[in-house]
Amino acid sequence: MVVAVVQLETKANMKAADFWKVAVDTIEQAVKQQKANLVVLQELFLGPYFCQSQDPSLEADPATNPFLKRLVKMAKELQVVLPISFFERKNNAFYNSMVMIDADGTILGKYRKSHIPDGTGYQEKFYFSPGDTGFKVFHTKVGTIGVGICWDQWFPEAARAMTLQGADILLYPTAIGSEPTDSSYDSSDHWQRVMQGHAAANMVPVVAANRFGTEVLREGNKERQRILFYGRSFISDETGAIVQEAQDGSDMLVAEIHPSEVREARAYWGLFRDRRPELYGGLRTRDGEVSM
Repeated sequence: MVVAVVQLETKANMKAADFWKVAVDTIEQAVKQQKANLVVLQELFLGPYFCQSQDPSLEADPATNPFLKRLVKMAKELQVVLPISFFERKNNAFYNSMVMIDADGTILGKYRKSHIPDGTGYQEKFYFSPGDTGFKVFHTKVGTIGVGICWDQWFPEAARAMTLQGADILLYPTAIGSEPTDSSYDSSDHWQRVMQGHAAANMVPVVAANRFGTEVLREGNKERQRILFYGRSFISDETGAIVQEAQDGSDMLVAEIHPSEVREARAYWGLFRDRRPELYGGLRTRDGEVSM
């Protein structure tokens, strides 16, 4: 498995067609120049991060949108696995979703983001319902892949659920940056460490693809707020060590993963052998108390 992580920079006056072209060109570069057979793009990569504000006029893409059909064709032609993040409409429900396109162009299924954040600059609860798919893995031609989306990455239960289902690698397409209410606060180290912890605790490589660049929310000609998406996309090994980290701006990381070797190391440690699921009932409650 050769995984490429794509970090794209948002630049001033970029249009939807610009985001699309950069994404497609980078996928082709990853496959043709870096021999990648799995390419990971950032969350909602087809435009600026629109959740800075509440705009009911925004249109969601139904799962049959033409751009997905074009990516299906591309995956088949390039023989590459593409987990694709998009804003999904299903009747009157709206989700932050991902479809897994296998290397032969087959759509293997869909995951809908489970944990939906809400805060200044990150008003996702206005747009998205909590996902109803549950955590799942996808059996692709390059390996078994688990995907969480952005805020999912802060929850160890999600990583454990996917690894229990046999994930060879965990992917987290992301959109995270500065806090509009406190521009001095930098969460990037914390952000990386929480996922490094998932990798170490589950003995599974972890990949995070974040966006980079300053995105400004305006009302007319007046700036209302801004977010600096800090990038720092990375690939970690199964011990949680970061083996590659993106530089500022657009960047691409490539690493070869050997799932059979990772599975062997995990079995050697016995972390899953020695689990005690019967003792973890408190995880299914809000307050940790289990009625006897």
